[in-house]
Amino acid sequence: MGGKCCKSGPDKDALETEKLKRLCQKRHRARIKAAEKIQSWWRGTLVRRTLLVAALRAWMIQLWWRTLLWSLLQKKRRQALVTYANTVRAVVKIQSLVRMWRIHWRYRQVLNAIYVIQCHWQCHNCHTCALLRGHCVVTATHLQFHIEIINP
Repeated sequence: MGGKCCKSGPDKDALETEKLKRLCQKRHRARIKAAEKIQSWWRGTLVRRTLLVAALRAWMIQLWWRTLLWSLLQKKRRQALVTYANTVRAVVKIQSLVRMWRIHWRYRQVLNAIYVIQCHWQCHNCHTCALLRGHCVVTATHLQFHIEIINP
């Protein structure tokens, strides 16, 4: 009985070691939980940073593409303007040539009329009768021709 007497209750050292083990396990779990929180925060930060970099790269590509489209549009506009200017220049040149040809044609009509009048006037041998003075105005639409006979 003597052996049983000494061990009347649970060992205090064993209880304290058990409490210490539980406390250590609790602290260990708390540290693991804190480490998991830090790791999840860090992974989230890395994911957000990667997404931000990807978004910035996509934005830069979009900006480059819009700039490229804008420059192509400006080139097309410039080419259209040059084509329009060349067309207008050609039309003005043709109009100028047609006007010049019409004026030249009217001038040739007046010149031929003057030749006819001079020829008929020279056929008359009346040197002392009169002199001819002519005035001609040529426009795009009509011809004004005035002849005066002056007696000396």
